[in-house]
Amino acid sequence: MDAELVTLATAGATTLVQQMTTQGWEAVRRRVAALLARRRGGADEEAAERELEDWRADLVAALEEGDEATTADITAHWRLRLRRLLRDDPEAAAELRALLGELPAVEVHNSISGGVQYGTVIQTGTISGGLTLGGFPDRPGRR
Repeated sequence: MDAELVTLATAGATTLVQQMTTQGWEAVRRRVAALLARRRGGADEEAAERELEDWRADLVAALEEGDEATTADITAHWRLRLRRLLRDDPEAAAELRALLGELPAVEVHNSISGGVQYGTVIQTGTISGGLTLGGFPDRPGRR
């Protein structure tokens, strides 16, 4: 599969999962359901909406429980699903790009509390593979 389509599927999955928790979810759900239904040869759009709503319920439950693994699994599911969609119907790429272009950006605000941080700070849900950090700068008052 073309690297551009892989990137598009990844962006689509990430955006879809982010949108599941926003006020605009209903409109996004309808648009994604229409995309999925058309690409299934006109399959029932309402069934696609129900499926999306089931995934949203799983996501909301995972977020309430602090279950980052399930949240990551849901994103991975939609990344694979969109990759298959784009592989089987490359014309769907234009429709997915248009949909992503119309969606508002989801703002993320991170904050760090608990005092002054003198070293590297990483905020993430998951880090896979190795992570290597360099030395820490001298802290004030230390020699």
